[in-house]
Amino acid sequence: MKKSDAVTKGMQQAPHRSLFNALGMTKEELERPLVGIVSSYNEIVPGHMNLDKIVEAVKMGVAMAGGTPIVFPAIAVCDGIAMGHIGMKYSLVTRDLICDSTECMAMAHAFDALVMVPNCDKNVPGLLMAAARINVPTIFVSGGPMLAGHVKGQKRSLSSMFEAVGSYSAGTMTEEDVEEFENKVCPTCGSCSGMYTANSMNCLTEALGMGLRGNGTIPAVYSERLKLAKHAGMQVMELLRKNIRPRDIMTEKAFINALTVDMALGCSTNTMLHLPAIAHEAGVELNVDIANEISERTPNLCHLAPAGPTYMEDLNEAGGVYAVMNELTKKNLLDTSLLTVTGKTVGENIAGCVNKNPEVIRPIDNPYSPVGGLAILKGNLAPDSGIVKRSAVVPEMLKHEGPARVFDCEEDAIAAIKGGKIVPGDVVVIRYEGPKGGPGMREMLNPTSAIAGMGLGSSVALITDGRFSGASRGASIGHVSPEAAVGGPIALVEEGDIIQIDIDACTLNVKISDEEMAARKAKWQPRQPKVTTGYLARYEKMVTSGNRGAILEIKEN
Repeated sequence: MKKSDAVTKGMQQAPHRSLFNALGMTKEELERPLVGIVSSYNEIVPGHMNLDKIVEAVKMGVAMAGGTPIVFPAIAVCDGIAMGHIGMKYSLVTRDLICDSTECMAMAHAFDALVMVPNCDKNVPGLLMAAARINVPTIFVSGGPMLAGHVKGQKRSLSSMFEAVGSYSAGTMTEEDVEEFENKVCPTCGSCSGMYTANSMNCLTEALGMGLRGNGTIPAVYSERLKLAKHAGMQVMELLRKNIRPRDIMTEKAFINALTVDMALGCSTNTMLHLPAIAHEAGVELNVDIANEISERTPNLCHLAPAGPTYMEDLNEAGGVYAVMNELTKKNLLDTSLLTVTGKTVGENIAGCVNKNPEVIRPIDNPYSPVGGLAILKGNLAPDSGIVKRSAVVPEMLKHEGPARVFDCEEDAIAAIKGGKIVPGDVVVIRYEGPKGGPGMREMLNPTSAIAGMGLGSSVALITDGRFSGASRGASIGHVSPEAAVGGPIALVEEGDIIQIDIDACTLNVKISDEEMAARKAKWQPRQPKVTTGYLARYEKMVTSGNRGAILEIKEN
């Protein structure tokens, strides 16, 4: 019996069939499995403007394999366009809206299987969360990455654009230079071309076993992407025939594999928000503390932008995610026995996927670093955790000590940085920007880019209870938990306090005594919520801390 029989079979379902007739569906179509295709297409996100073509290819694949494809939408926010203003409060929060609304549509209409078509930052994790929650046979095919831009003979991407604005403020770039960047850094549709959050999550969809080979790396403008979409449509029917479901694939061991690949690729720090949230929906409790243990044994093999000069198209040509995974198996760092959406195991999938460019994917015996790309920091400033993209930190900033420059919102920090008030050695602290305090946990790409653009990337650190774009680089420590809004130590830091950062030792401390910290805590008063109406107000009441993936939780009375 098919799940969709609840809306297509029997006398009681005659009214349902009348509505399918209104859609122009034939009896033959209703006798086939109904496959929901979740389309994140819209006309405001560059990574989503091509998804109509991907969806059409998926529909063809589903129909070729004997299913009836039916499309319904998911919302999507462009983080780049939302950056630096109130719009960024509405970015992370959409992850849960995407998950919830997809659950509603899938359950209300009794789909037998699903094909998820996301691309950018919150759609991939939001739809992975939904896949785990709904748990019908599901496969992912994204829209693919943008090609890199070319400015003055060098490959460039969106992070270069944000840093160009900082360089203009510092007087090292002209308005004409900035305009050239503006016109050239984002030359095609697709998710922005570095190892930012969107591409990180699409790559990890392969590592988790929920996407076909190339899902994370085949450029958006390549015809190969359309072929991939057709194969995904065909393969979901195979998953349905074999009753292979997301929770069969997204097991605890699969998340360990994904974290391992994350460390090797040098993914965005946002993966440490999204993987625990996806795992939670799959019934797996993934404590971010395990990241350091995995990092200690996993070499960093890739330095894609913003960490280095290579881009997603280069990773694709070098063999993609499967080639990286194959390198990792040379030291038995992956569980190759796990099931994937191909119907085969990880080991069967990656067999023969060789590294074609050792400059893009370092051989495992010659890594960029013997440890992984991300690090979880703890100390009296971050008792629960903070996170840094270690692979994008210059060596001289792996250990840093300096005075705190304290700001209670992103805008004030940017004004100080661009106004020349931040000097080498400083530690910029931006607080009350966490999941509750924001609300919405804004990304801090503008301040990190301003620091880099003004030539302070090798001498100034930034700490926040907010988060960072995957395009951020430098000694940028985010997700500091507990956050300021709930009275975490970051709320107690005062201007001039000396902050000690040791990324290799995974520590983050402020040099004040326990007694002084307790005295400050006793004086601290919670602030009134910044938003009191609408979705953000509801979100603020339900959201948990960054170290728990900013999942939503109903509070017990």
